[in-house]
Amino acid sequence: MTERESLFREGGTSAERWEQLRQHHRRIVWIPCTLMFLGFWQLLAPLTLAYRKEELWAVPSGGRGPWFFEDATMDVLRADLTTWSAVGSGALLVVLGWLALRPNRPVVWWGACFVGLWLLSAPIMLWTPSAAAYVNDTLVGTLVVALTIVLPGIPNEPAFESKGKATPPGWSYNPSSWPQRLILIAVACVGLFASRYLAAYQLGYVDEVWDPFFGFSEGTQRVLDSELSHAFPVSDAGLGAIAYNLEILAVLGGNAARWRTSPWTVAIFGVLVLPLGLAHVALIMSMPVIVQAWCTLCLVAGAVALPMVVFAVDEVVAMGQHLRRAREQGDRGGSTWKVFWLGSTSEGSTADGRTPQMLDLGERPIRVVGASLWGASARLPLLGAVALSILLYATPGIYGLEPGEPQATVAHIGGAVLIVVTAVAVAEVIRPARLLAVVAGPAVAVSVWFTGAGPAVSVLVLGVGLVAAALSLPRGPFRESYGDWSSVAAWPRSLGAPNQIMREP
Repeated sequence: MTERESLFREGGTSAERWEQLRQHHRRIVWIPCTLMFLGFWQLLAPLTLAYRKEELWAVPSGGRGPWFFEDATMDVLRADLTTWSAVGSGALLVVLGWLALRPNRPVVWWGACFVGLWLLSAPIMLWTPSAAAYVNDTLVGTLVVALTIVLPGIPNEPAFESKGKATPPGWSYNPSSWPQRLILIAVACVGLFASRYLAAYQLGYVDEVWDPFFGFSEGTQRVLDSELSHAFPVSDAGLGAIAYNLEILAVLGGNAARWRTSPWTVAIFGVLVLPLGLAHVALIMSMPVIVQAWCTLCLVAGAVALPMVVFAVDEVVAMGQHLRRAREQGDRGGSTWKVFWLGSTSEGSTADGRTPQMLDLGERPIRVVGASLWGASARLPLLGAVALSILLYATPGIYGLEPGEPQATVAHIGGAVLIVVTAVAVAEVIRPARLLAVVAGPAVAVSVWFTGAGPAVSVLVLGVGLVAAALSLPRGPFRESYGDWSSVAAWPRSLGAPNQIMREP
């Protein structure tokens, strides 16, 4: 047994782990062959898809130049960069695919994964003038990432995989189960398709964007070609498409107990969904305030970030709990860093006997979809607060106020903030977020009186702000339990009925 073969964690001998790794590699040896095929595909793509045919080159919308240059074309440079990116990425995939034919080469698999990530983002980063290159690179990049870390699992995972049960200690359901991820995939796909369509306009592949409510020239075009949009060196809609694409891949990565077996995967997913998702919402909030125009598909692409937060945050909480327990229990020598990257067992975890199988989706779709909603609940008061927040956001339109007027700005910003804090509070693990509405509601109600708004607008904003704050006070009963996080989710207990208890695990 060589030193390289003795790389593994506690539990089982090195020889056993090495054999597990070899057996796993035999099952997935078709993947390196597929990577080489995709590499040759990329090498030939500039020829077969005519990357350098000038008649097919697109010019960025709004007369903007790529990156921060004023020249709106720079066609030759963009085509050259796109071509060399395809050739270089293809060559790397061929080499890495060949090297991956032998087991125990995790660096090679990670290298191929990063090539896939580059291909996902290259058309946006390089302002590729070819629509065919955009479609080809993003599709091949998605396949490469899926083939390297999604389908086969984390490279060399059999060498350090921790056996154990899937439901976290004290939890009534498994937040990493496949039904729990089903709704995340569906929602992220909506954001991906909307963002790709908007990016296609900014990159010049399509001449206009369908907008059923605000119109193209008066709405969507003003938003996508605004100074705010041009403040980014690349297409902001394209960045949104990259983010949603990565979120889908992150949802698919890891097994049904990844909160403990692959905490880093959950952490990356959490970063993509939580801070980046809220940043996406902030950009949408800026439309009526800074751009003073509306875009239907922009609203759709931003709005889906909220349910993503609601349905993703419970898994992040479970992962955080596991890291803390692992440190206290001395897993992997008490190293949180090792547990974060390699995972570990979890004392007190239980078998997941509650979650339906994904194979039941065709026969019992309601049951499977219902399981994807575990961890999210709301009674009428919180739903009423969400509805009133949407009404506040729409108040300027109801009264015909022009975007940018002080009273319209207060309603738009205040309504958007209330929508975010009340909507994400639907997730039981972060139900205390609703208390931010108790502060924001009165703040909006007071602010409108300093804007010179008419009595009708002032009374409406005042009433909506105060009532939304009042409706956010009741905690409501919880349907699930979350181990020692239950007390945090229920804070402050005085605002909830004492007989409202969570489901026992």
